[in-house]
Amino acid sequence: MVNKIPQHLAIFPISNVVEMTNLSARQIRYYEDQDLIQPLRNKGNQRIFSLNDIERLLEIKSYIDQKINIAGIKAIFSSKVQEQNVYAQRDHAFSESELEEIFTFVQIRMALNKKNTE
Repeated sequence: MVNKIPQHLAIFPISNVVEMTNLSARQIRYYEDQDLIQPLRNKGNQRIFSLNDIERLLEIKSYIDQKINIAGIKAIFSSKVQEQNVYAQRDHAFSESELEEIFTFVQIRMALNKKNTE
């Protein structure tokens, strides 16, 4: 059985992230200042990063390499969040038959409540 590190678990100090991403600590702090990443802090107030953070930094690096500026990267990330929200809402939408079932259930419930209060 292979155990995996959870993607969201913040365990990497900035020195490891610098090695893994080939970004400087200054660049990483700048991306944090620009709200592109939000690493956690340990009790000593040092930044600690998750695999998700590292993946995000590599994505930022790729956009920078493509000559996309910070405003453009923010727009891309914002667009992705909006798209994820649309998919999440769509996944939670009810089908027509489900809505009919719910409506019927509510009507029955209301009739029973009305009958019990008379």
